[in-house]
Amino acid sequence: MPDRRRADARRNYARILAVAEEEVAAHGADASLEQIARTTGVGSATVRRHFPTRRALLEAVSHKRIEALRVRAQDLTGAADSRGALLEWLGDVVAYCASARGLAAALVYDGVAPDPVHDNSCSAMLEEAGDPLLRRAVRDGAVATGVTVADLITLAVGIVLATEHHPDPTAAADRLFGLAVAGLAGQGPAAT
Repeated sequence: MPDRRRADARRNYARILAVAEEEVAAHGADASLEQIARTTGVGSATVRRHFPTRRALLEAVSHKRIEALRVRAQDLTGAADSRGALLEWLGDVVAYCASARGLAAALVYDGVAPDPVHDNSCSAMLEEAGDPLLRRAVRDGAVATGVTVADLITLAVGIVLATEHHPDPTAAADRLFGLAVAGLAGQGPAAT
């Protein structure tokens, strides 16, 4: 009997996650947990058992994109231009967050420790992925010392959250990211 419940729990998790992906794509971080439960055909307690917090749900929905960003950081680690590699990766973070509703909300630093059930938070995964890129750029003198990957992700998330209701959020986020990278010294937006 315990094996059957585990199999049922796995099936429920997969169904809930599939529905949650659709709901988050349609409604962003404010997707209704109750609607997810209704559409899945389970009780809201079942949804909350699998995803005890909204952040846990958003992190699960965002996991594939975060993994793609982690792989992208690895691919860029050996690039000749360390600053360019870091900025290209950050541009990808901005683009992914702007195009994937709910991803920026999963990355927001809210001072709350990650849910112990979901100990590999999206932010922690991104920080770990981006760290080699940043360390190399700092070592090459291309980025100021004292800058952290958390700082850069916070900047990216802030840009995405500020533009999420823009008619073209991806273009607006990309423009603001370019301005942030170039600064206001008349250099114009950096190519990302």
